[in-house]
Amino acid sequence: MYAEERQQAIGTMVSQRGRMSVAALSETFGVTTETVRRDLAFLERIGQIRRVHGGAVPTGSLHVTEPGMAERDQTRAQQKDRIARCAVTYLPPTGGSVIFDAGTTTGRMIPELPTENDFTAVTNSVPIGARLASMNSISLILLGGRVRGVTQAAVGEDALRLLSTLRVDVAFVGTNAISVGHGLSTPDSEEAAVKRAMVKAANHVVVVADSSKVGREHLISFAPLDSIDVLITDEEISPTDTSEFHDHGIEVVIA
Repeated sequence: MYAEERQQAIGTMVSQRGRMSVAALSETFGVTTETVRRDLAFLERIGQIRRVHGGAVPTGSLHVTEPGMAERDQTRAQQKDRIARCAVTYLPPTGGSVIFDAGTTTGRMIPELPTENDFTAVTNSVPIGARLASMNSISLILLGGRVRGVTQAAVGEDALRLLSTLRVDVAFVGTNAISVGHGLSTPDSEEAAVKRAMVKAANHVVVVADSSKVGREHLISFAPLDSIDVLITDEEISPTDTSEFHDHGIEVVIA
């Protein structure tokens, strides 16, 4: 295979799969990792891919903006429903404490909560808080602050101040993107700060994210991979990504 043919094939593979590692491309095309890196550098120069730590993603995979709640809620809804149903199995026993991060996947967990479990719930999400407030078995702590319209999440110093005083059993955290090189990431600095504080406040961190988030990178990283205990995702995650997450000590659960 000529270099031009290999580069075209690599570009097509990255575009179709969303992310490819240097090691996987080296094995697929039977060339050295140095050759793959040169190919990726060329493809990046012509704007076909973007290089990230250990591999490459499509050009459109690096974001600085985020869609609104309505758009995100309709995207990959079936996968999010399955992830939410799986996530509730990680709830602590009766008497425990939980953080629910703002997000459409964490929001889907609320109708699945068992009515017999009494626990304390902490959230910065206005819609999640409203639903939890009507549940007699749950003691709700609603984080205050400025509410971002795009995510309906409270952010700012008030939320951070309270989170800094808490220690909960489990935090269910959403993310706009997750990659080996950039960890968990999101476009907004204030939202990133709250998510970072949630991760720090939890004994056990469960990330709920469909596979379209894997291999993508947003502007601001709020948690490294080694701060995550469990990733609950869908069956479209690649074996390569699953293996890399396992290597970082993350339990990957397919919902």
